[in-house]
Amino acid sequence: MKAYQLVFLGVLAAIGALTLAIMAVPAPAQAPTQAPDLQKHVVALKENLAKSQELLKQYEWVETRVMTLKGEEKNRTENRCFYGPDGTIQKKLISATPEMKASGLKGKIIEKKKAEIAADIKNAGALIKLYVPPDPARIDAAKKAGRISVAQDGPQVKIDIRDYEKKGDLLSFKLDIAQNTILGLNVSTWMKNAKEAATLTTSFGTLGDGAMYPAETILSLPSRSLEVRTVNSGYKKR
Repeated sequence: MKAYQLVFLGVLAAIGALTLAIMAVPAPAQAPTQAPDLQKHVVALKENLAKSQELLKQYEWVETRVMTLKGEEKNRTENRCFYGPDGTIQKKLISATPEMKASGLKGKIIEKKKAEIAADIKNAGALIKLYVPPDPARIDAAKKAGRISVAQDGPQVKIDIRDYEKKGDLLSFKLDIAQNTILGLNVSTWMKNAKEAATLTTSFGTLGDGAMYPAETILSLPSRSLEVRTVNSGYKKR
């Protein structure tokens, strides 16, 4: 499944589970919106997300994916994206960083490094899939254990789920309940041990017809000085 669809379906699944979970979480004392009202907004958000997913099938856009290592850009690809008849996202390559060619010992070193980076990204992606899409059963377990917190600042609401998959991890959602939109989804976890942190940060945008889409997604492995940033832009109807 493409990362774009993974994030979108993950948000839909999470919002459905959070609708039930929020009712059991005490609203912040300073927040004017109480839990039942917040639940109403979350239900509306879920409906808007489902509508957005259908609206986006009318569009094509450009996906720009940039991989950096120690702050230096190593690879950049641009793809024209659109939904195919089967409902999956199709990609047509626009441009890509040329492959670095080298022979002898230098070539072997480059190939080894490329394989290590590819393995790190693959392992991090597999880890993130434990969080996105979220498991409603895990969200329910977190609710029962008191590991879900809700904080409100005006129309913005932040929902944190602690110890979702591993001790010390965090799955977060940021919502705008005035517009019934999602602003962001964040995952903070680790790979083999706590020193090998892995984070996913997704920010959402809204098109003119109200369709929400993942505008930018950043997968970061600080211990490897590795980051993969994906930006979706240039939306236009086909």
